[in-house]
Amino acid sequence: MQLTVYNPQKGRLETIKAEFTKDNTTWFSNYSNNHDISMITDIDEDILISEFDYSYPFMIYGVSRSDIDFDQRKAKQLRHQYE
Repeated sequence: MQLTVYNPQKGRLETIKAEFTKDNTTWFSNYSNNHDISMITDIDEDILISEFDYSYPFMIYGVSRSDIDFDQRKAKQLRHQYE
């Protein structure tokens, strides 16, 4: 499916093709506010970090879910490094 994401490395929005499956995505159901992480997805060699709100997902190069131990807290920290 076509998905608009924010690419902080380029500083702009872009459209990518993404597929969300149980093999490439970790979903989280616990959150205390809308800016908590709802899912992390491996896209090729990169990671897509999505929040519980309607903001654009973040695409971060060179990081995978296993690099951050499939951890919601580490994903949030990684996302904040690129704000």
